[in-house]
This record gives sequence, C-alpha cells and structure tokens, in this order.
Amino acid sequence: MTASQTIAALAALAHEHRLAAYRLLVEAGPNGLSAGLVAERLGIPPSSLTFHLQQLLRAELVTQRRMSRQLIYAANFGTMNSLMGYLTENCCGQGESGACATPVCKPGAPTAKRRASPKRKSA
Repeated sequence: MTASQTIAALAALAHEHRLAAYRLLVEAGPNGLSAGLVAERLGIPPSSLTFHLQQLLRAELVTQRRMSRQLIYAANFGTMNSLMGYLTENCCGQGESGACATPVCKPGAPTAKRRASPKRKSA
C-alpha cells in the first residue's frame, strides 16, 4: 500500500458514519449487507449513507455488488490488512511488519454473539 492509498483510506474512515458503516461491514463478514440494511441498523437516511459508502468504495475499503435490485456492500479485507501492514511496517524499529505480530483479519463463518440479558424491574 502506498502513502497516498493510506491517506485516502484513513480520510474515508475519518467520519463517524463512515467508520460505523465500515465496522458494521467488517462484522458482517465477506457476504456483506444491503445498503438498506446498513442504513436501518445505523439509523442513517439512505441518501446520506450512499454518500458515505461511496467514499469507502473510492478508498477501496469496501466492495459493491448488485443482487437483483439491491446493492450489497462488504468490507474489503485485503485493503484493510494492507492498511494495517502499512501502519505497522517497521514496528518497534525491527524493520519488518512481522516483528510486532501485525494483526491480519481472516473472515470466517459468523459467530453468535452473547447479548446482555435485559434488566428486570423490581416490583
């Protein structure tokens, strides 16, 4: 990853809605989510979300595919891993990104998340 690609990726993530959308897509894994579902989950109007997703798409942080009438967005894990590698290159002055165990995301099958049990009201 070049310095200009890194700057573009970081600039794309430097907004509350784009960062939230990206994190949601990372959590969704390689299958991604429809734009409508992303808008619904984040509580962002679809027209605003389209603008933000386009910024992430231009920075190659997400991919876009059409499924029937829906646009499906997914995190681009290759770009994410390249960004992490660039940021941790020469980590700890060792001259290699592997010196500090650069995190690499390898999306797999979705896992069930534990949800906090709702608080009960005392009678």
